[in-house]
Amino acid sequence: MPRRYVLLENAVRKCLTILFPLMLLALPVAVYAEIVRGLHAATVPVVNQSAEALAGAASDALGQVVVKVSGSVDALQHPVVQEALPEARSHVQQYAYVRDEGPEAALSARFEFDSSYVNRLLGEAGLSLWTANRPPVLVWMALEQQGDRQLVNALETPELARQLLQEFDRRGVPARLPLFDLRDATATDVSDVWAQHLPTILAASARYDVNDILVGRVVVVSSGSWAGEWSYITGPDRLDRSGNAPSATGFLQEGVNLVAESMASRYAVALSDAPETGVRMVVNGVHEFADYAAIVNWLESLELISHANVQRIDRDRIELGLDAAAGADQLRTIIELNERLQPIANTSAELVYQWTN
Repeated sequence: MPRRYVLLENAVRKCLTILFPLMLLALPVAVYAEIVRGLHAATVPVVNQSAEALAGAASDALGQVVVKVSGSVDALQHPVVQEALPEARSHVQQYAYVRDEGPEAALSARFEFDSSYVNRLLGEAGLSLWTANRPPVLVWMALEQQGDRQLVNALETPELARQLLQEFDRRGVPARLPLFDLRDATATDVSDVWAQHLPTILAASARYDVNDILVGRVVVVSSGSWAGEWSYITGPDRLDRSGNAPSATGFLQEGVNLVAESMASRYAVALSDAPETGVRMVVNGVHEFADYAAIVNWLESLELISHANVQRIDRDRIELGLDAAAGADQLRTIIELNERLQPIANTSAELVYQWTN
């Protein structure tokens, strides 16, 4: 065996218990997705600070959390979930009241729920779990109002831009708007977005390193209603949806729901199908201890994987046993959000990847 591979194996085994916890804190891994924070928390309005109002708000907040974590609005109709909502207050880990900064100073309460309780609730209902590892979406949106067209952004339409990102946050989808700087202005303009000219929009989006793009156009008619279309592009696929709503909120929610439903259908995992045995995973091209640590760190950051145990090291090949709440087929779509893990020959019983720099 070449000397460098012997050194790699010896280094891994010798340093595992000493250096590994420290290296886990410092090693980033390039991924197509982001870890979404606050999936088990929600902020809802309350009329006052009474116990009755707090209990009702906790129920509403748990409903929002169930939708974020399952990826499905329909989850709220499940009998197990409906039975749990009135008891939401007893599963709150912490809460705090918040006053809006606007002139009305509306009162809200932010609730945080126990993640293990929420996951157990989904499992009892036979619902899917959408992990916190979620791809970001870039949103291009054109607005026509009183004959004038403009791109939705933080400078020209700050309230609408804030509301759009807030709706994505309610569904637990990481979203961003283009910078609309000189580079964007050179690459595209409002007419391209209005015409939904995808070649131009895709070219302008390349700088943002995203695979998911949402393009919207809307007209605010004289009655005040909002009518338009959304196009969601993810890889080679495109989904279109027309929207007609009495207000901005309804129209924005239609676009956000299009993205959230599609993502959840690809990445959510049915907890009821969790296997009792581990999943075998092989990674080739691991030459350094830092790479080994980065792989294990990232795998164990996924909610569905409790442990990634090294079973064998052979030159640049490591074999792992994953203690997971899902099988190989279900884990595959989530693991492959990591752009450095390129699939080689995955089967229903084994996951095989090439580690790339």
